[in-house]
Amino acid sequence: CPSVVLSGPGNNGGDGFVIARHLQEAGWDVVVALLGSADKLKGDAALNARRWKGEVMGLAPAVLDGRALVVDAIFGAGLARPLAGQALATIEAVNGRELPCVGVDTPSGIDGDSGKVLGAAPQCALTVTFFRKKPGHLLLPGRLLAGEVVVADIGIAESVLEAIGPRTFENLPALWRHLLPWPRPEDHKYSRGHVIVGGGAEMTGAARLAAAAALRAGAGLVTIASPPEVVPVYAVSMPGVLTVPVDDEQAFAALLADRRRNAVLLGPGTGVNEATRSRVLAALGAGKRVVLDADALTVFADKPGDLFAAIAGAIAGNCVLTPHEGEFARIFPGLGGEKAGGKLARARAAAAISGAVVLLKGADTVIASPGGRAAINANAPATLATGGAGDVLAGLIIGLMAQGMAPFEAASAAAWIHGEAASAFGPGLIAEDLAGLVPGVLARLEEGAG
Repeated sequence: CPSVVLSGPGNNGGDGFVIARHLQEAGWDVVVALLGSADKLKGDAALNARRWKGEVMGLAPAVLDGRALVVDAIFGAGLARPLAGQALATIEAVNGRELPCVGVDTPSGIDGDSGKVLGAAPQCALTVTFFRKKPGHLLLPGRLLAGEVVVADIGIAESVLEAIGPRTFENLPALWRHLLPWPRPEDHKYSRGHVIVGGGAEMTGAARLAAAAALRAGAGLVTIASPPEVVPVYAVSMPGVLTVPVDDEQAFAALLADRRRNAVLLGPGTGVNEATRSRVLAALGAGKRVVLDADALTVFADKPGDLFAAIAGAIAGNCVLTPHEGEFARIFPGLGGEKAGGKLARARAAAAISGAVVLLKGADTVIASPGGRAAINANAPATLATGGAGDVLAGLIIGLMAQGMAPFEAASAAAWIHGEAASAFGPGLIAEDLAGLVPGVLARLEEGAG
């Protein structure tokens, strides 16, 4: 296979010379195209360039002529400036010619911390990285451009992680599976938590989806609190869910007064109104475990500081916010735009500002805690872009929190379970399908799979 290895002036370029040498030894027709001059290479890169006995060409689009495979080793994850000059022109030519490309560390032009494209980046079929994935392999658009990511062992000891003290993780079961609240023989419905879900008068489907998900996540009881006129809608359609008419704030306060009702989900379908606002503040003030989604976030768009003050006055670590990008912009207006950094940095900053765990939704959902830990979820299929899927996610989170799971781990586990459930269904998924798929995912987790 006639191939070209695109090498840069640093350590990534040095790796390119090693790759070229091994391909040549295996009988491949391969040349190296170098950005810069070989006599300016330093350290291991210079050593490996001297070991290469084949052709070295200057990096330019012409090096792609007659080549069927490209190995991109120009820049790695540490790139901090946009591609320019011949590097930019060559990468654009790789994409323009639709040549198969293998990336080394990260596709050149991908910011390893944010996944952003710095000028341009090749569409890789495969990217080989070392020791651990970088955030840019999981965050969009970097994840899409990296293709399949393979982590290669190059002899770095696991003990290095202890010295580094990583605060960013790929959201995988190893992060939280040991904390999942599996039922015990001595449990009863109250010991497994009692969730209150706020139900709206018009968009009744949102609360019903969330309630079903909370039950599937293991909550012992779920009560939908709604305006009296729509109680029959909830009662008839969901026989396993309790319903309570709530027509004023005194009635909601009475509902919160029962200590067994330990977790509250507000926002899905409740409306952007004073009732939603006051109930959020009441739930936080009552010391409940709280998940706020949708309308419960938007209702504070005019005064987000009121929400953050209420979270600060609540029991520490008891609240999860689950905004999509639009809701995020409303309650964190200072965290938009390029200056605020990538999605990971923005979610972290939002968690620090709000005092809550923030789950910033999307194909690359980020879960961030006020203390700085963050998990990037990468298993969500595109079929989750359907109405009501977010309500199911919120229900899963509050269902796990009701059973005592900490907010960061509950949000991380719920996001992964949500993605796995959707993947198990495949094309044609609608939100109503998701809760019924959760038991299968939980069964695999209990068996140690996943």
